Amino acid sequence: MTLRIGIVGTGNVARSNYVPFLARQEDVELSYLSRTREKAEALATEFGGHVVDTVADLAAEDPDAVLVLTRETQRAEAVAGLLEHSFRRLFFEKPLVARNGQENVCEEDFFTARDLLKQAADAGTQTAMVFNYRFFEQTQRAARLIAERQFGQALQVVAYSHYATWSHVIDLIHLFAGPIVAMAAVDSATERGTGAGAAVDVGGAFRFENGAIGTILGTVSPSFAFPLFELTVNFEGGRLHMRDLDGEMEVLDYAGACHERIAPIANASRWDHYGASFGKSVAAYLETIRQDAPPPIGGDAGLQELRFEAALRRSAAQRRWVDLEEEFPIA
Repeated sequence: MTLRIGIVGTGNVARSNYVPFLARQEDVELSYLSRTREKAEALATEFGGHVVDTVADLAAEDPDAVLVLTRETQRAEAVAGLLEHSFRRLFFEKPLVARNGQENVCEEDFFTARDLLKQAADAGTQTAMVFNYRFFEQTQRAARLIAERQFGQALQVVAYSHYATWSHVIDLIHLFAGPIVAMAAVDSATERGTGAGAAVDVGGAFRFENGAIGTILGTVSPSFAFPLFELTVNFEGGRLHMRDLDGEMEVLDYAGACHERIAPIANASRWDHYGASFGKSVAAYLETIRQDAPPPIGGDAGLQELRFEAALRRSAAQRRWVDLEEEFPIA
């Protein structure tokens, strides 16, 4: 069985994180579509595959899946164009939509993404997200430990994130603690007199569907030399503290009365772990296509992440609590 995979967007993200892995798969055939044909041709020359000129040309090939790897600022337009045709599966880079960049998600991005996913569902198109941080060794180890040691429900979450890792951290919060129903936030725009469109610090408090509570701080200021995010989740039976790109994780097992530190091997950098996570994510996605199974991470996870950001921004702007189900309904 040969998997026909379309690549829409042939910039640095595709070139660095996706195409090299896909080109090594013996059963994958690649097609490229780009605004800049020269970039697509360069990928085809280096990695194999062929270039198509239009979305209609790509649709005529009936690919098993299309990976939408455009810039987030252009993704809504790209997805809208793809939905004019009957593709079986669409796989999205993160964030799902961000017309002003990933550090400046706005309310309109959520509603745009919601409409696009509804159109996809109505057309019978399956959608999926990358969220490759779920494929870090430490993330998957954490999921196993939570289950094996019966940590139970999440009770509290504390998160800190550079905007470079922001949408992933929000996704991990949902992964480990579930849906969020209410949000209150403040930002630094008014206090600092920040110019329009500039990234500002934001802090939020939120309540989960199960009654758990959490906080988050987002910022663009810290140096890349230090951990880009930290996430602590306190469960009924233990606590996890994760930091950086597949970095050290602390485990407090209340039943076992022990404190463990689990660190990655020393001869691999965080960027090695980061790069490898894309291959793991895509490998898992390809396997679900082979098995005709649901994707590892559905498109709805991207919408949940955008809803979190939209509620955060509205709360900070209006200085009040926001009910997510009432003001940003997904259904």
